[in-house]
Amino acid sequence: MAEIRFYHLQRQTLEQALPQLMAKVYETGQSAVVKLPGKGLMETIDKVLWDYDPASFIPHDKEGCQDPAEQPIYLTTADENPNDAKILVLIDAVKCPDMDAYERCLYMFDGRDEGIVAEARADWKAFKDKGIEMSYWQQREQGGWEQKA
Repeated sequence: MAEIRFYHLQRQTLEQALPQLMAKVYETGQSAVVKLPGKGLMETIDKVLWDYDPASFIPHDKEGCQDPAEQPIYLTTADENPNDAKILVLIDAVKCPDMDAYERCLYMFDGRDEGIVAEARADWKAFKDKGIEMSYWQQREQGGWEQKA
């Protein structure tokens, strides 16, 4: 695991912030696995990525699709990497036992949910204790992200 970037959602929802980050991942020619805590949220994010910007396109699909290996962005609730992604996106403190298979992890968590914030803090400490390179990003008032740690 090369690096974990913690993204603290405070001003935007996941549905607003994730498409922007996935568009950047796609623009760079990389692929990502997005691990979500439940199928309901996975269905919501699937729809959000399709509807995000009528002028752009974020190619993606979700677990159960016909060609997961062909998807630049792959949504799942399981521990799988069928598209050989180098970027892992963990949503709301979900865990991944094989994080070493990825070069970068984007750890996005809802700052309005105290339980998720507590889990994110515990994960930060556990990763720090393992000596993993990390950074902490907070949303700006005007939009975008600012590195705070």
